[in-house]
Amino acid sequence: MGRDAVRRMERAVAMVLAIVVAASAPPAHAADAGFTRFIASLWPEAQKAGVSRATFDSVAAGLEPDYKLPDLILPGRPATGAPSQAEFVQVPADYIKEKSIARLAAEGQRLMQKYRPTLDAIEKRFGVPAPVILAIWGRETDYGRYALPYDAMRVLATQAYVGRRKDQYRTEFIDGLVLLQHGDVSRKNFRASWGGATGLTQFLPSELAKHGVDFDGDGRVNIWTSVPDALASAAQQLVNKGWQRGVRWAYEVRAPAKADCTQGVPNVTKPIGEWLREGFVPVRGQQLTAAERAQPASLLQPEGTYGPAFLTTKNYFVIKEYNFSDLYVLFVGHLADRMTSPLPFATPWSASTQLRSRDVEAMQRHLTQIGLYKDKIDGKAGMLTRAALGAYQKSAGLKVDCWPSDAVLRAMNAAR
Repeated sequence: MGRDAVRRMERAVAMVLAIVVAASAPPAHAADAGFTRFIASLWPEAQKAGVSRATFDSVAAGLEPDYKLPDLILPGRPATGAPSQAEFVQVPADYIKEKSIARLAAEGQRLMQKYRPTLDAIEKRFGVPAPVILAIWGRETDYGRYALPYDAMRVLATQAYVGRRKDQYRTEFIDGLVLLQHGDVSRKNFRASWGGATGLTQFLPSELAKHGVDFDGDGRVNIWTSVPDALASAAQQLVNKGWQRGVRWAYEVRAPAKADCTQGVPNVTKPIGEWLREGFVPVRGQQLTAAERAQPASLLQPEGTYGPAFLTTKNYFVIKEYNFSDLYVLFVGHLADRMTSPLPFATPWSASTQLRSRDVEAMQRHLTQIGLYKDKIDGKAGMLTRAALGAYQKSAGLKVDCWPSDAVLRAMNAAR
């Protein structure tokens, strides 16, 4: 995402949350006292992880919670999910803007030449193409031009104290202390997103511990200022999560009129050749090799029956492990393609609108009650939610488009 878009998003969220927090947060002195006790209680875990008392005390000194962060649970305020994460609150046309893609693709082409020896070495070692790694870098931090806005340790501590995923962030806070203990990053340079991801290619501390690579050979993993380390670490993470060498991330196709959008779930996989025999057609008319036709793939229709359709390979879901959002993967995959081809998506995004998260949550609860949905109630219209909506539309005699609309919501409310 470009810097301007990120900053506009963060400003908008900050304004809303500031109003809510001012009315609902507990008195500062009481909350901060509890926070201080909570941080102090983490010392045994930090000590067990190899953190010195000096490092722990230097971080704990003056550390205060940031109640303006998203994804917190505060007294008097309902759990909100992650309102500033654009992947889950924007429709594709808003998230995957042609102007942003074109700009990032042009810069990616320039960086591909600048870092050619490094990228060739990464691809040879890990099997991840240079455009894919560059696209992750471009999407995460605008190739390093986006300055991460938060003190990482403050974010991790706050999320561990009052976040929706306290146990996860408790571990992340300890892992962040370990990074400081080892001198991998200075406290000043340890900046993060609101969710605690850090570095050029955005790793949580625990992910860096698992997948970090010292690719420049200086004896330490440095994803904050070393481009080779950051890109190689991203490649290593993809490989560790199942990346398959020589396989595309997805193929854009045109779906036949009779296509069943409820099949658009990860566990419905068929060889690409079988999808093609059922009437799905590559949008550019390209001829797929026998190896490509044999690849298992799932159907993805991000806007239900509207907008582009894709046959997604295993590597699509590997990228999704980097950021669990279909829009994120589409952005990264398309940006990677655009570094080698000027062609945009063949089918334009529709003029669909995104229902409010609470309306999607209401749909998910109803779908759960009638046995059509078994995943999280999170207000996000992902693959499983869209497929469940399609199944409901079939049972209710509605138009089957697998998209959360006001019409479907009204039908559900009338059926209660």
